[in-house]
Amino acid sequence: MHRPTKKSKHSTLTTEKLSWKITQAGDLQYLCYLPKDYPGTNGQRWPLLLFLHGAGERGTDVQLTAVHGPLKQVKQGQEFPFIIVAPQCPAGQIWENERLLPLFNHVEKTFAVDTNRIYLTGISMGGYATWQLGLRYPGKFAALVPICGGSNMIEVVLGPRDKPAAIKHLPIWAFHGAKDDVVPLSESERVVAQLKKHGAKKVKLTVYPHANHDSWTETYQNPALYEWLVKQSR
Repeated sequence: MHRPTKKSKHSTLTTEKLSWKITQAGDLQYLCYLPKDYPGTNGQRWPLLLFLHGAGERGTDVQLTAVHGPLKQVKQGQEFPFIIVAPQCPAGQIWENERLLPLFNHVEKTFAVDTNRIYLTGISMGGYATWQLGLRYPGKFAALVPICGGSNMIEVVLGPRDKPAAIKHLPIWAFHGAKDDVVPLSESERVVAQLKKHGAKKVKLTVYPHANHDSWTETYQNPALYEWLVKQSR
């Protein structure tokens, strides 16, 4: 004889809701390079290159952001046809989108930025941040250049699903050293492979066969990188 199961007094599902509001404030120092002809005439707008440094340059001395990357080239006398902004991450912290998005808004309002030609690049910790910010907000950028970085794979899996058109057509040129013993080459390889699997058509990876973690010096010294960048536009 079938007997109905006794209902537990704790089995009822209820719908609850938590509401919250978070207000953040902070400071973010940055170095800025302006082209020699800036601001130009007739409302001219300029491409923007945002550079994110690695863990070793965190702190309160913003000049550290010019130790590596495009601003190092500037200090050596090289001129560029775009605005360069290099923020500094505070000591003991990592790059977070919540810090970088207000910087974008500030820079776009402060300088004559061509919002269709914003490029994002970074090294090591900044390489991770380039993947993270670029894949979360692909519609903001004309190109990504992540160097010796990697990504939380959920960004790679969900990015193409949530923003398929933007990621499918986003130009990405990644770089890594084959002998990197800090961030393994496999970090860049798996991101690039997954993006291609999900339909990204403009992603490529350059591997330096003899390079260790420093795959950025050769990259930022290569004129072909900047020639490629200025051709990219949303």
